[in-house]
Amino acid sequence: MAHIVTYNTATREGWLQQLSDVITDPEELLRFLSLENHPELRAGIEARRLFALRVPRAFAARMKKGDASDPLLRQIITLQDEFFEAPDYSVDPLEEQSAAVPGLLHKYHNRALLLVKGGCAVNCRYCFRRHFPYHDNPGNKESWRNALDYLRQHTELDELIFSGGDPLMAKDHELDWLITEVEKIPHLQRLRIHSRLPIVIPDRITDELCQRFSRSRLQIILVTHINHENEIDAEVKNSMQKLKNIGVTLLNQSVLLKGVNDNCNTLVNLSNALFNAGILPYYLHVLDRVQGAAHFMVDDNQARHIMRKMLETTSGYLVPKLTREIGGQPSKTPVDLNIIN
Repeated sequence: MAHIVTYNTATREGWLQQLSDVITDPEELLRFLSLENHPELRAGIEARRLFALRVPRAFAARMKKGDASDPLLRQIITLQDEFFEAPDYSVDPLEEQSAAVPGLLHKYHNRALLLVKGGCAVNCRYCFRRHFPYHDNPGNKESWRNALDYLRQHTELDELIFSGGDPLMAKDHELDWLITEVEKIPHLQRLRIHSRLPIVIPDRITDELCQRFSRSRLQIILVTHINHENEIDAEVKNSMQKLKNIGVTLLNQSVLLKGVNDNCNTLVNLSNALFNAGILPYYLHVLDRVQGAAHFMVDDNQARHIMRKMLETTSGYLVPKLTREIGGQPSKTPVDLNIIN
């Protein structure tokens, strides 16, 4: 019988209980999913040495037991493919490891990105920051103060992005302090939060966090990271509704992943599920060429075919923008949808 844990979600600590109850051993995850004898998955166990496995039980419970092709499992399971050193792939594909100040990236003219916390609730195997030196960019008040000094001096900035790791790994009282300091910078008008935590642990959207967002002078945007409709359950919908009720704008960005969502029907279903949860599809990213993730790559022509079919079969506002990020460029780069023979 599967291991079932009950959490006291009525308290503000409920999400922290779930955050501590994670699977970090690939063999334990395979047993949990009745896949302990699957040869491909067993062969990949040692890839945890390259990048740790981490998945909350609440997220693992959404995976189909006995199905090695489950789209949620494929995003987080260690595979032997990760040992392949692919040409033209890098440990720093977006050229991010030279920060403006420790923990702060200023790649684009009007917005800067603060690495609030280095950890994540779940480790996605295709993460473009899987090799990032978080130890050189600590998520604490000292580094945040240095970043705030930089933000005060750069009046061209009107938007700040909380990223990581995952910024919502910060506790509510930490976020309260940080948001209060950001609100004191008059040229900053918007706060964008990129987080996967409300998807893998929906209870992260606490009443205290919602109250803090609701009284902010900043326009707050939450950008979720959802790649497949199976990630959206009733608890996710409830958390998103709490945010919508206080006026938070909800957007989603996905990554086009081989074996997970690399076909039109899956992406249309995802867009419909997102919209039903109150989230607008925003970006569909071509995979960043991070070393260890080449097995997820979908080539540009296949991506173009998928997107053209999406445009033919669903409403335009449900079609995310196909884009890639190129290190050193002043913005994301849209992918031309013209088919190249």
